[in-house]
Amino acid sequence: MSEPVYHIPALLEETIKLLEIKPEGVYIDVTFGGGGHSRAIMSHLGETGRLYSFDRDMDAYANRIDDPRFTFVHSNFRYIENFMHYHGVDKADGIMADLGVSFHHFDSGERGFSFRTDAPLDMRMNRNAQRTAADIISESTEADLRTMLNAYSDLKRPGNVVKAILKARENGPIDTTFRLADAVKGAMDPRQEKKELAQIFQALRIETNDEMGDLRRFLESSVRVLRKGGRLAVLTYHSIEDRMVKNFMKSGNVDGREEKDFFGRLSTPWKLITRKPIEPTAEEVERNPRSRSAKLRVAELVG
Repeated sequence: MSEPVYHIPALLEETIKLLEIKPEGVYIDVTFGGGGHSRAIMSHLGETGRLYSFDRDMDAYANRIDDPRFTFVHSNFRYIENFMHYHGVDKADGIMADLGVSFHHFDSGERGFSFRTDAPLDMRMNRNAQRTAADIISESTEADLRTMLNAYSDLKRPGNVVKAILKARENGPIDTTFRLADAVKGAMDPRQEKKELAQIFQALRIETNDEMGDLRRFLESSVRVLRKGGRLAVLTYHSIEDRMVKNFMKSGNVDGREEKDFFGRLSTPWKLITRKPIEPTAEEVERNPRSRSAKLRVAELVG
C-alpha cells in the first residue's frame, strides 16, 4: 500500500517562473507543508542561495529538506519579520505562500478538518494552540457564530445554521465532526448539502486558526522583509483571502483603501506582475482536482 501524499502543490511551474529566482538569492516559503514548492525553489538556487521555510504544524517537519542551504522554521508565518531578524536575514529576494490546506490535514481524519470522517472537532493547525473548533462551537454567542459565518462563508442562510447549532447545543456538546454535521443538517439546502457543509467547516477552520488575522499580518510584514525588486507570490483558494491579497497588491493595504500622491496617482509599493490571477489549466485540474479553486497573484516591490 502506497504512502498517502502529504500535498500536491498547485500552479507549481507558474509560481516558480514568476518568482524569477536568482541562484544567489534568499527566498522564503511561508507554507512549507509537503515541501513541493520549497524543493522547486531549491532546484534553482546556487551554492550561496538560501531558502527559509515556515510551518506551524510540526507534522511538516518530517518533510524537511536535508541541505545546508535550507532552514525549517517552526512558526506561524505572521511572525516572518521576527524570525528573519533572528536568522540574520536583512532582506529577501522572494516570498511565496500557498494558502491551501494540505491534503494531509483533510486526509488525517483525527485532525477534525473534514466532515467525511468522524473525529474530534479539533481543526488546530498548531496542536499547541489552546482553542479547538469544538471550543468555539461551545463557547460562542449567537452573534459570534453569525459573524463567523457571514465573514468566512458564502452561505445563503447562515442564520438558520446558527439556530440549528444553538438548538443542538442544548442536548449536549458538539465535539465531533459528525455531531456538527448532524446538528446543521436540517438548516441546509438538501441539493447543496456537501457544498454548504464544506462552507461551514471552512468558516470554523478559519476562525479556529485566525487565518485572516495571520494573513493580514504576514502581508503587512512582507513589505519590510522583501528587498526592492523582490517578488511576492500568493496562492489563494477562496474569495475571502483572495480579496485580501488582491487589495494588498493593488493598493498596499488589505482593506483596499486607495491612497494617492500629490499628482493624483495611486500610491502603492507594489507593481502588479499578474493583472488577473493565474488559474490552473484543465489538464492540471484533471491531475489534481483539489487545485481547481487555486488563484496565483504575484507582485514586485518597487518602493
